[in-house]
Amino acid sequence: MQAHPITTSLPTFDKLGVEQPKDVNTETISRAWVARFAQFVSAKDIDGLLSILTEDGWWRDLFSVTWDLRTFQGPEKIRKFLEDKLEDSGFGNVSFKSAQFSQPFADMAWIVAQFEFETKIAKGRGLTRLVPTQAGWKAVVVCTILEDLKDFPEQIGVLRNHLPNHGKWAEQRNEERRFSERDPAVLIIGGGQSGLNIAARLKHLGVTNLVIERHSRIGDQWRDRYDALCLHDPVWSNHMPYFNFPPNWPVYTPAQKLANWLEFYAEAMELNIWLSSVATGATRNPETGKWHVTVKRNDGTERLFHVDHVVFALGLGGGTAYTPHISGQEDFEGQVLHSTAHRSAIDHVGKKVVVVGACTSAHDICADYAEHGVDVTLFQRSSTCIMSALREKPNYREGGPPVDEADRLENSMPVLFSKLLAQRTTAYVKKQDAAVLEGLAKIGYKLNFGEDDSGHLFLALKRGGGFYLDVGACQMLIDGKIKLKNGTHIERFTDKGLKFEDGSEIEADVVIFATGLGDARDPIRSIIGEEEGRKLTPIWGLNEEGEIRTAWREIGLPNAWYMMGNLAWSRFYSKHLALQIKAKQEGIFPGRYSASTEL
Repeated sequence: MQAHPITTSLPTFDKLGVEQPKDVNTETISRAWVARFAQFVSAKDIDGLLSILTEDGWWRDLFSVTWDLRTFQGPEKIRKFLEDKLEDSGFGNVSFKSAQFSQPFADMAWIVAQFEFETKIAKGRGLTRLVPTQAGWKAVVVCTILEDLKDFPEQIGVLRNHLPNHGKWAEQRNEERRFSERDPAVLIIGGGQSGLNIAARLKHLGVTNLVIERHSRIGDQWRDRYDALCLHDPVWSNHMPYFNFPPNWPVYTPAQKLANWLEFYAEAMELNIWLSSVATGATRNPETGKWHVTVKRNDGTERLFHVDHVVFALGLGGGTAYTPHISGQEDFEGQVLHSTAHRSAIDHVGKKVVVVGACTSAHDICADYAEHGVDVTLFQRSSTCIMSALREKPNYREGGPPVDEADRLENSMPVLFSKLLAQRTTAYVKKQDAAVLEGLAKIGYKLNFGEDDSGHLFLALKRGGGFYLDVGACQMLIDGKIKLKNGTHIERFTDKGLKFEDGSEIEADVVIFATGLGDARDPIRSIIGEEEGRKLTPIWGLNEEGEIRTAWREIGLPNAWYMMGNLAWSRFYSKHLALQIKAKQEGIFPGRYSASTEL
């Protein structure tokens, strides 16, 4: 049977054929919908469930029913998913939680109704967005999210240790992190925010773990970057698990300050970390299922660990710099470096600098040079998506919902559906940024507004870059404080600078490549070897359902995982990765629903 074509558009009043609802009794409507949903779930009535969804409705599952990241749109695909998993998963015990009316745009409104549910082994939270139709309020989006394992809750709050510790704590902590006579259940390679997040999550699920970090201090991944580096996401979206930033924290966190916070967080959360240590090799015993990982410390000693799981937390691109090959570099008399090795504009005062690239790092670095009076040129190889950093993040704001609640709201939206919303938001931001965008166009700066005019988010999801959230560098370009070069390609280095394919040349003392990072799998292959490395699945980017590939799941090898993301994604998905590992440790992992729903 061929699936019916699905119209991908927003549920506007015009599309739904209704007028804007008035005097909406949000809780009554939500309770009634959740009651019907619960009734149909209990009766395993799939036709009933489909009847309370719109024809082009979506169901996104975050590890609760599928134990995977899956999105299904339309009655045929949702039916196949429910036929396969509704009874098999034990989905049920649905109860109303809360409801809130929201009007994201003038021509669209919905009720966000939340409910709790259970499966055979887990507890979950559901969120649905109900829209008015001619047949009553129906769900355009249903999202089911894994929250806890029934028999293995996090040891926090009332479940924390209530006994006093008189004089033994320091000795116990030292022994815990030494692992002198025992192996952890999980070895985490990488001690940035992702490594720390998954370590904290596992710790509070009672899963022993050790973080291996190559730097001499936690936070050096941020501390050793260029001095001008600053987060472009606001503080409300950047909290760490269990531990929010204090209320006096700056809205946009400087990298050096974040580095110190990560170090503080690791100590406060009592995470087990070996610094100045690297994993030099890892093999898996197919008979025992154990990973054998060799770790070398800075004093030259080596330790062979036998662990159940290995989590690679190496960041986007595995932290490996990507520099395009350009001929003639050996003739260049100046300095060439990648943005990951650049520190400060002060290092190059009085010199001429060319920065190759036109995304976040390139703009940050150029702005730093301009502020120090350095002659700097930004070479833009292709168009860039420019958006104001003062964009709206309604779920993360001063006085907004608690961060756990904000995370559910933010991640309950199917990615491809959120693209439709992003198109609306991008159109609004373009109007707000009109003066800057016009100024950039006048100097020849090449602009785009993301895939299908959806802004920066899908560039981040697909490419991990391609945009700049403006915090000042754009006006410096307009004012000529940062020079601009584009419309051609680099042909080669000369002894004095760069020659371009259009015949022009730029003299330079320093050329900085702000050209992003490489394949995240490369550093993993250097540890597990090329043969096993060929089995690794692509990391990051979107699959056909609009879900991130591989991250927060196994990477093509049993019990080998990849943990990554900005602070918000890392915080949220570290919980789901930890719950997957805990379920496997307890022998209750039900397996992934990775079946195609194509009919």
